[in-house]
Amino acid sequence: MGEMLELVILPLYYLVLGVLALYGVHRAYLVFLYLRSRRRPRREPAAPEVWPKVTVQLPLYNEMYVARRLIDAVCRLDYPAEKLEIQVLDDSTDETAEIVAETVARHRRNGLTVHHIRREDRVGFKAGALEVGLRRSDAELVAVFDADFVPTPDFLRRTVPHFRDPRVGMVQARWEHLNRNYSLLTRIQAILLDGHFWIEHTARERSGCFFNFNGTAGIWRRCTIEEAGGWQHDTLTEDLDLSYRAQLAGWKFLYLPELAAPSELPVDIHGFKGQQHRWAKGSVQTGRKLLARVLRAKLPWRVKAEALVHLTNNGSYLLMVFLSLLVFPAMYVRRGEAPNLLLWVDLLLFFFATGSVLLFYVVSQRARGAGWWSGIKYLPALMGLGIGLSLSNARAVISGLLHTGGTFHRTPKYNIEGDAGEQKENWTVKKYRAGKNFTFILEGLFALYLAVCSTLAVALEMWWSLPFLYLFLYGYTYMFTLSVLLGSRGRTLVLSASTPSTPSTAP
Repeated sequence: MGEMLELVILPLYYLVLGVLALYGVHRAYLVFLYLRSRRRPRREPAAPEVWPKVTVQLPLYNEMYVARRLIDAVCRLDYPAEKLEIQVLDDSTDETAEIVAETVARHRRNGLTVHHIRREDRVGFKAGALEVGLRRSDAELVAVFDADFVPTPDFLRRTVPHFRDPRVGMVQARWEHLNRNYSLLTRIQAILLDGHFWIEHTARERSGCFFNFNGTAGIWRRCTIEEAGGWQHDTLTEDLDLSYRAQLAGWKFLYLPELAAPSELPVDIHGFKGQQHRWAKGSVQTGRKLLARVLRAKLPWRVKAEALVHLTNNGSYLLMVFLSLLVFPAMYVRRGEAPNLLLWVDLLLFFFATGSVLLFYVVSQRARGAGWWSGIKYLPALMGLGIGLSLSNARAVISGLLHTGGTFHRTPKYNIEGDAGEQKENWTVKKYRAGKNFTFILEGLFALYLAVCSTLAVALEMWWSLPFLYLFLYGYTYMFTLSVLLGSRGRTLVLSASTPSTPSTAP
């Protein structure tokens, strides 16, 4: 029986750990690409002789705390007023609609072209709203900002000139964070996003690989959207979906890390987990939809390989769950083997699976000018959050593999800027709360399982297994604790909609 168990567990354990190590090596490769190209100068284009017409779209759904802040910021954009149109795509069902109407009327009295566009339903959710707005615009360029953003006045002046190159279809700005220092949770979120924007985007764009519009803080050439098949809502990441279709159609994307777009991070752990769940599920859906087209396209092999990893890397969350279950049994069946062999195999694979990921985020902090120590001191919490998310995101991966579309659960925003000590009002007493993500029960059970495994490892003197077990025990315990402590405050009003997403036909 023991031999049969070993024949089943060990191959599965090393398969899972080996694939995770490959994803880790890929992170190290992105760091290499970033370091090689980070100082490559970008030629700044001259301002156009005639500024093109721009429509700025602001998709909103029940955003009473931030709607006015967003509209006011967009109305401060430094751009010729006769060439600027603002569309507030308001699907709200609460007081937000009144706030938007009052704010829009105030700016219209000041001579700006601002439209308050309402729909009878939320078909297609954000993608559906953007599609409706696009049909009502005749602008050459279209910018998009989500409710949690506060664009700087120079945003259009710094992005529009890049469209003098007729090959450019989209320009993306970097996200910065208004409440980075609000709590440990927001600091870790900021670091996770820094890795994406400082390392991933820069590496992919500079190496000629595909990268994606992030749903906000970017500007499109209208004909790029139309030629790529328009906004479609058969995935929960309409931005990633359209980005790949546009680049498959031959359009060039630009990324401007020097242009920061301030935004607000979720402070509610359930809101954060819901956001991550949506991104993970939508990414898998986009992979299902487009990966075969990418692999069949006439593209360099390195572009295809990068796209393959990009569209499948959320699968690592599912592998992480398997690994957390297998790590103790795999080491138990080998407990009589020489420790040196274990160190050479397991430690090497764990190093590539985790060490390169840690390097990825430390370099991202260095890139943003924060110094090495700023990245290193938050690594334990970052690892805990990353491992702790694996159950929630693994559920998203499975759902993305099985289902098309889905309900778009938005992330609540509270108009939080600065740190906790600067807030005039506690966010937990505000109206909006994300629906609870009940995977925290599974996180607690996994933490209990790993605590038992750690106790058995001590009793059996399996000392070499303790560092691996502790890594997972810490992650699930950390997420479970956050979910219980932060998720138990205030009133819960679920922010979702019952209107189903109507799948559209892919081109």
